[in-house]
Amino acid sequence: MVKGKIRLADIAKAAGVSQGTASNVFSRPDVVRDEVREHVLAVAKNLGYAGPSVTGRLLRAGKVNAIGVAAIEPLAYFFDDPWARAFLAALAEVCDARGTGLTLVSARNQQRLSWNIKSALVDGFVLLCVEGGERLVELTRERQLPFVSLALGVDDPTIPAIGVNNVDGAAAAAHHLTALGHRRFVILSTEFTDDHVGRIDVHDIERGVYSTSRDRAAGYWRALAQTGIARETVPVFETQNDRQSVHACLEQVFAAAEHPTAILAMSDNIAMLAMAWLADRGLTVPDDISIIGFDGVPEGGICKPGLTTMAQPFQELALRAVRAILDDAMPEEREIIAVKLIERGSTAAPKA
Repeated sequence: MVKGKIRLADIAKAAGVSQGTASNVFSRPDVVRDEVREHVLAVAKNLGYAGPSVTGRLLRAGKVNAIGVAAIEPLAYFFDDPWARAFLAALAEVCDARGTGLTLVSARNQQRLSWNIKSALVDGFVLLCVEGGERLVELTRERQLPFVSLALGVDDPTIPAIGVNNVDGAAAAAHHLTALGHRRFVILSTEFTDDHVGRIDVHDIERGVYSTSRDRAAGYWRALAQTGIARETVPVFETQNDRQSVHACLEQVFAAAEHPTAILAMSDNIAMLAMAWLADRGLTVPDDISIIGFDGVPEGGICKPGLTTMAQPFQELALRAVRAILDDAMPEEREIIAVKLIERGSTAAPKA
């Protein structure tokens, strides 16, 4: 009886065959004579050997046929956040077509981050929302596997990235509302800095850490300026893209004597949370106030009223990310893709 961990060499010795023959029994059984194969398998079963390590075989081959997805967020983010859900659905569809697996990698726990990235059995990584994720990028680079970032919030030309045109998309959103006749606006933003909720001034916005939010603010301001609306006259309220902070900001907005006729929301999630808050207080969208989002998540098409939004091309983003990793098509510089206005029932001309 062989003691300790059973290895392939032990099976070969006990069966009286070469290690190459024993290996073929498990990896290329068609090249081994039936009687030899059955004998080796019987010996392996008797010794409690289940077969060579699949993990080891994949690592030796250099490919595991899987893509890792990581974000500096709890794993629940991938299921709770509408943008993340929409992107993962598109990524899963592309991977299904390629016969490739997906692995979600937890990057929230800093103490486990290094191990989680280094031990993930993947061919490359898609990094989501890299704001504040410098360590995540560093560890991914150490793996020397291809990686690409989406929803990148920082200006770093050395990070391979695929993103959307936030400036032009936000400008189109604001232009849509000004063309309808709106002149009184409020902006409900995603994060500019960490852990701040409430009104934020222009100078703090310009110094904000996260370029996604800065770019969308710049786009709004550009379009509003074309109608003679100075950016300093448009209140910006910073949210954490969650129910509590969105509701807290709206309480401040509607405590003022004069209310806006339109809300520019930097995410569909913010927009839909705002619509729910407004409905609870008897305010009607778009009769009392119009609202436009940014993302194009599926939920925006089924809420009541349907959400007007700037839609991201999720399928194109997913396709480019998969090709970057599996087909050695890594972008040499940041790839920027246009977004598209989807007009639904949440926007209309203001009441006279």
